[in-house]
Amino acid sequence: MGLQRKALRTTAVGAVSATLIAGGAFGLTPAAQAADAVRFVDISGDGGTVLKANVVTPAGADGTRHYPLLVLPTSWGLPQVEYLAQARKLADSGYVVVSYNVRGFWQSGGEIEVAGPPDIADASKVIDWALANTPADSRHIGMAGVSYGAGISLLAAAHDKRIKAVASLSGWADLIDSIYSGRTQHVQAAALLDGASLVTGRQSAEIRQIFDDFYASNLSKEQDMINWGKKRSAATYVDQLNKNGAAVMMANAWGDTVFPPNQYADFYEKLTGPKRLEFRPGDHATAELTGLFGLPNDVWTDTERWFDHYLKGADNGIDREQPVQLKSRSTGGYEGYPDWKSVGAIRTKLALAGTTTIHANVDSGADGGIVFLSSILDQVAQLPPVASIPLLPRRWAAVWQSEKYATAQQVRGTAKLHTTLTPTKESGTLVAYLYDVGPLGLGKLVSNAPYTFHGRTPGKPFDVDLELYSTAYDVPAGHRLALVVDTVDPLYIEHNPSGAQLTFSSPADDPSYVSVPLREQ
Repeated sequence: MGLQRKALRTTAVGAVSATLIAGGAFGLTPAAQAADAVRFVDISGDGGTVLKANVVTPAGADGTRHYPLLVLPTSWGLPQVEYLAQARKLADSGYVVVSYNVRGFWQSGGEIEVAGPPDIADASKVIDWALANTPADSRHIGMAGVSYGAGISLLAAAHDKRIKAVASLSGWADLIDSIYSGRTQHVQAAALLDGASLVTGRQSAEIRQIFDDFYASNLSKEQDMINWGKKRSAATYVDQLNKNGAAVMMANAWGDTVFPPNQYADFYEKLTGPKRLEFRPGDHATAELTGLFGLPNDVWTDTERWFDHYLKGADNGIDREQPVQLKSRSTGGYEGYPDWKSVGAIRTKLALAGTTTIHANVDSGADGGIVFLSSILDQVAQLPPVASIPLLPRRWAAVWQSEKYATAQQVRGTAKLHTTLTPTKESGTLVAYLYDVGPLGLGKLVSNAPYTFHGRTPGKPFDVDLELYSTAYDVPAGHRLALVVDTVDPLYIEHNPSGAQLTFSSPADDPSYVSVPLREQ
């Protein structure tokens, strides 16, 4: 397992290096060269740590009037020129824009804190600096960012009441529910983050220990890791954020393999102020990517509309639109909903009848794909991970299928698995997959999620309730839905002792099923 983790980290380092080189070659660096209105500055962050930043102001700004301020913390591993294309657009429309490299990355000082207290204090220091050194209006301040910058922006809005509006793009509200959902380590996602920070930043001793304990499945440190993550999750401070009253827009991709959509949807429901939730096809930060190069982009268009309304008071109608906007993985249009619970207005159940036993430790051929690559293929070509359902070896995979559907089934929201599990060992991991199965038995992945248990009595049954990752997918007429469960997936660390077996049953008084949310026709 150690060699596997080292290989994953090495692969991640190479992938990140290539991405950063491509970013410079295809737009980030030219944007910096062309932006003659850009000032590159040093800002003193928390404890005097130097933060490398850039400032773009509206053309003709002469200090006689003030403009709304937007603060943009950079993404994990990306340099301070990341947002220049968007910063110039926003400045042209009347904003002072300050983008800064978060501490621990590139030329900013300090060590990587993973949105810890120093990062939150840094955001307030940047606001202080902007108010003192630019024509920024202290009454109209917003924050936005992609990925790491998104998480920091949400946390900052909970801690600094001067922030009136936030756009959190491909970020997290619950860090533990993102990379440790189902009590299962999302190892490919963690390796990607780890590799990126080794290439572009300076890890603190704390984050190095967190990564090492994570890879090693160190259960004695599990609660420490959970507490560490909670401190870095906006969900922990939702009451504070609601009290501050910031208008919050969140956008993410259905296939985000770093920060899955469920945790955003759960957090959205807890917000009481002005709010908007957008989900689109893609993987982590891919929906926003073209906008970073200055190309037309729906996410960035809505971000500017959000700030125009809540910082400038523009009557652009965004407050009157349905606040939950979804784009299906199967169709090109947007769907509007009044709230998240209206997304899957009705539910259908796929019964998981009978008793099925599978052996652990072998990948059956059903899996969630490869971090980034699989969901990007789904985004651009509607080619999600596939498996031949009839050919899956039943020794290592449990399979249940529905009847053929006479009409198309528009899956919207969060499918939920309920079953009774009897293990032969005290610990184990299962991964559930929901497939769209065509006439030839080829299954296209609709959703999946992992589940790990520890400390169970061998031979004693217990209930398993698992939420699969939220999605929007249309199952064509004549197709079936299939639930597949196995025990190994390259996306996750598995905890199945050698020779373990899992038995799934459906007692008469507590039948097993998958509840699938459907759009109301």
